[in-house]
Amino acid sequence: MNLLPSTQQHCWVDNLDPWIVHSSGSVGIRWYGLSCSAGILVAAWLFLRWARQGRLPVPVDQVGALIAYATTGVLVGGTLDYCVSYNAQQVVCHRLEIFAVWHRGMASHGGILGLVLALWLFLRRNHIDPLQLLDAAAAVGPLRIAFGRIANFVNGELWGRPATVPWAVVFPQAPLIHGVNVPRHPSQIYACVIEGLLVLFIAQWVYAGTTRAGLTTAAACIAYGVGRFIDEFWRQPDFGQPVYWRWMSKGQLLTIPMIVIGIFLAIRQFQQGAVPKG
Repeated sequence: MNLLPSTQQHCWVDNLDPWIVHSSGSVGIRWYGLSCSAGILVAAWLFLRWARQGRLPVPVDQVGALIAYATTGVLVGGTLDYCVSYNAQQVVCHRLEIFAVWHRGMASHGGILGLVLALWLFLRRNHIDPLQLLDAAAAVGPLRIAFGRIANFVNGELWGRPATVPWAVVFPQAPLIHGVNVPRHPSQIYACVIEGLLVLFIAQWVYAGTTRAGLTTAAACIAYGVGRFIDEFWRQPDFGQPVYWRWMSKGQLLTIPMIVIGIFLAIRQFQQGAVPKG
């Protein structure tokens, strides 16, 4: 006997296991952790390749240190942003919660800011042009976002708003509406394409074809900001988070500075003319 409401009967239910290997409790390997590792490994491979080709302003023997700085910046920035923006009350009541990485994910805006700060520290130590280094990071960073959004889908988190489209998905952890777990947009998949793969394509295309240092960073900021702003219309706002002007989510609000910075940087680079990257 089918006990699902009629709105769910033809929808796929996201009952995917978030664990690849699960020992006991919180011990094991999760898909989210694998996505982080995959992003780091691909970035390391591309940076080594570009360093050997002379496209990256970092000696080959310094690429490992660069990856270590970047990884630390993303993890620390993403974790702190999540704790402050989305889990502040829990952290205030239980301060050790900030170290319980198995209880949460990371916030992408904080991860990006942490990456920028980490690269700034690295370039100060090694006397490297900041825009050249930011361009390289911007050309690979969206891949990590794409991997992360796929992991979000596997985890059944960051679900979309209620939907009636044929590809709608039922997320068991989503809140009930009138006692029913209604189908929702698979906004994680939308984000993988719009915020991840599409931005990656744009950033790689600009990085390969321009001689203007900083233009890849500008393109990535604008593309990610616009993509995230659009994708938020399908994503369910996080529980307890404010909605501004009755329609704008916190995620959309936080993307506006990225778009403005990207536009400003692009205009500045075009006004200054072509500056070789290598």
